[in-house]
Amino acid sequence: MALEIERRFLVTAEGWRTLAGPPQPLRQGYLAGSREGFTVRLRLRGEQPGLADRAWLTLKAPAAGFARHEFEYDIPVEDGEALWQLAPQRLTKTRFSLDCPGGDWVVDVFEADNAPLVLAEVELPAADVPIRVPEWCGREITGDDRWSNAALAHCPLSRWPREWKESFDLL
Repeated sequence: MALEIERRFLVTAEGWRTLAGPPQPLRQGYLAGSREGFTVRLRLRGEQPGLADRAWLTLKAPAAGFARHEFEYDIPVEDGEALWQLAPQRLTKTRFSLDCPGGDWVVDVFEADNAPLVLAEVELPAADVPIRVPEWCGREITGDDRWSNAALAHCPLSRWPREWKESFDLL
């Protein structure tokens, strides 16, 4: 059983860019979800419809703490493009893998209705692994469901109440 253990942070400075690998344009569609935290996500790598070079489905389910069960399955790109058209909630972002110590770090730069949001994630081998949070990271948002990609696809940042944005210094 695959287990994803990650911590997430708002990005407040540009220092991560010097550590960034090539951009990976991603389109994510959410095909199903439940109040209990189960999700079925479609991911396409590539900006333009019809030009993706990889498509895959991810099934996620809650686990203890900030860990989640995660199962990924490659699917034909043509099937992914068809599912993208059927996805009721979608988002686009560009992901950058970072050459940063202390786990597998990525930064996601969100587009469209979630712009100008920038989030950092670090995947860890175990929940109790200590990390050094880089200076370009701001507030930790691990465990706040409003920041999940599924939630951002359903209720993008542009539709958040003003008080939510203010509480995170996003105005």
